[in-house]
Formats: sequence, C-alpha cells, structure tokens
Amino acid sequence: MDGQVLPVAEALVPVFDRSFLYGDGLFESLPWDSGRLFRWRQHWDRLALGAKFLGIRIHWNETQVRAGIRAITASLTTPQATVRMHLSRGVGPRGYSPRGADVPRFIITAHPSPPMPLDGWPALTLKTCSSFKVAAGDPLSAHKSANKLLNVLARAEAEGEGFDDALLVNTNGMVTESSSGNVFWWEPGSLHTPPLTTGALPGVTRGALLDAARDLGWAVIETPAPPSRLATSEGIFLSFSTRGLVPVRALDAHQIPTDARQSPLQDAFLRRCDLEWKPV
Repeated sequence: MDGQVLPVAEALVPVFDRSFLYGDGLFESLPWDSGRLFRWRQHWDRLALGAKFLGIRIHWNETQVRAGIRAITASLTTPQATVRMHLSRGVGPRGYSPRGADVPRFIITAHPSPPMPLDGWPALTLKTCSSFKVAAGDPLSAHKSANKLLNVLARAEAEGEGFDDALLVNTNGMVTESSSGNVFWWEPGSLHTPPLTTGALPGVTRGALLDAARDLGWAVIETPAPPSRLATSEGIFLSFSTRGLVPVRALDAHQIPTDARQSPLQDAFLRRCDLEWKPV
C-alpha cells in the first residue's frame, strides 16, 4: 500500500478516499503463477490508459509496482493467485470536484486461488439482465473503473433467480458482456464477440483469445447482437483473466450446447498462455 508491505488488518483506507466515496479510481486483476504474471504488459498498459483518461497520475513506476508484487507474493503457499492493483485518486475536499485530490493511492493485494480443474471450469448459467443496462457509447466502458455498481446489481439479480452470472445489454438492446467477463458465441462457420463499441470492456483474455483464434487461422467477427441471437447459437463461452475460457450451458430458458470447436480453441489459448507468462 503506497510502497509499504502491510498485513491486511493494517492496510486501512481513509474514509475520505475518493475511491471509497465515489468509485473514483481504477483496478486490474491478473493471474499469478509461481512467480509469473500473465500478459503483464497489457494489464499495465490498460491501467495506465485508464489513469490518463481519468486524469490520475500514477506516482509508482512499473519497476516499483513489479517489486511490490514480488514482495507480497513471496509468502504465498499456493502456486496460483490473483494479483489485484487498485489506483485511487486519493483524499480530497468534500464534493465531486477532483480539485485538491493530488496524492493518489496505489494498493496491490494477492489472493490465493485454486488451480484450474483438469477437465476445465464447470459450465455456467446466464440470465439476461432486465433491470440495468450499459449506456451505449459511454467512454467509461473502455476502462476498468472502481465503480462497478451496475455489475454488482446485475449479478445479484441473476443470482437471486438461480443463475450463475448476468448477461449485460446496452441501451440499444445489444449484448455487451457478462457481469465479470467477455462473451463469445459460435455460429455456423464463425466465432463472434460483441464489438467494443457496444460497451464491452477490452478484456486482456479477450485479446488473447482473438490471438489464439488467429493462430488457428480462424476469424472472430465482432458482431452487435441481441440476446436472442446468442440463445439460438451453437455455443457460448465467457472469458476471464483469472479463469480463461468458461462454457455456458444455459441462457435464460434456453439450453446451450458446447460447440466442438471450443476444444481446439482452448488448446490454442493454453499454448499462447504458455508463451505469455512472464516472470514478475
């Protein structure tokens, strides 16, 4: 926390911190495996781009942050973990104006995680969120801001109806992503994902999957689509930085098959991952 290694109980944030008060900050979550990080450059660059967009200066350079990650992961007893970086604008005067909030806060945490099951992650069920929609054209959707209340409420709605995750749509009725991952679906002869212009986050694992598909000589078509198009597709899966590819077995009342093309894509993705794990 701001360059100090602290026990969680001592890592306290002031009540006037703007990330706590207004969600005025950014975060990144990335996988750690035995001293290596997956796609560090893409995660760091996305954080830096978001900080520039919000007008928050990152006072800690990349070398210092990587040293901090090494310090807090040194005592981990599990080979896999999730490293989370959180940037807050810091403490400022009361009110929405960011003036006077000139000392940003940077926090890194490590969260032990279980290894990926040998037969992959269990398939999920999705519920199209009806109560909350992503604003089409919102420039904030390109950044992983600390304000994720829409995602929280959408997930709560889905879980309250017995589903694992929520499928988000924008104000034009087009699918954007799930509450915590990017969305892909299979159609005859093609793989599709929503374009970023719908409000989908430019996910790091999404980018790795696009590269993996290219490794196979496949094209991924960025397609604006309503949930009904996914419901009649040949398969759906989600992508997460911390879990990779996770299949979907149901969308609303529709049972979703698992497309046979997902297996070679998963293999290509894992081969690419082997190349892109880099020492901290």
